[in-house]
Amino acid sequence: MTKDVKDKDNKEVNEVKKAVKVEKKNIFREYDYDKLELSMEKMLKSGVHFGHTKAKCHPKMKDFIFTTRNNVNILDLSVSLSSLKEALLFIEKVKESRKKILFVATKKQAERFVQQIAEYTENPYVIDRWLGGTLTNFKNIRKRVKYMSQLNEHFEKGELSRYTKLEQLKKKEELEKLKRRMGGIEKMITLPGAVFITDINADRIAVREAKALGIPVIGFADTNANPEEVDYPIFANDDALSSLEYIFANVSKTITNKK
Repeated sequence: MTKDVKDKDNKEVNEVKKAVKVEKKNIFREYDYDKLELSMEKMLKSGVHFGHTKAKCHPKMKDFIFTTRNNVNILDLSVSLSSLKEALLFIEKVKESRKKILFVATKKQAERFVQQIAEYTENPYVIDRWLGGTLTNFKNIRKRVKYMSQLNEHFEKGELSRYTKLEQLKKKEELEKLKRRMGGIEKMITLPGAVFITDINADRIAVREAKALGIPVIGFADTNANPEEVDYPIFANDDALSSLEYIFANVSKTITNKK
């Protein structure tokens, strides 16, 4: 092997190791909560106030809009701050009841935040896609989760060697799909005490199922959503990464009692 080829191989290995390290990094575990403040100034810096274009404004959101700039609706940060405080107080009550909060985000930019905050605070989560009946047909969903766990156990113990390579490949693809969609609720053995929705519009089925069962719903209320659909709306931008991080950092701080 030539030196150039060896150097190239070593570089690729290092890049893979670096990627794995980044992937395992949980921003909420390493977050500097001492610098986190509940204030309109911090919300402003995080872009919490930016809504959608005026044309996409939901009629129920008009009272919560401060102004419109360059055809973009700007949320009233005084309302955003009070709504976040109210939601955090409720989250404290859920924690005190020893019940779990189910975090939901099927929108790509929010998936990472939801998975990481759920894993850090030891709560269940749903990303990628909401499976109809996750709450309203919980008994059958639990059966699918149990099947996923058993299939994973078979793989880990090498018990699928009796199948052909093609069959093993199909089983592996099935397991990966199940993990993607149900891995976050594997340890959710009872219905949650609350559901946290990142996008009310994108995950309206989750909202509907929670409401049908009387499970309180917390959710981002951007200017294109109806805040009346959730019990505890947080008036904030649900697209910007900085806004998502700021809101979830405060939620994480509340759940973990970080000072």
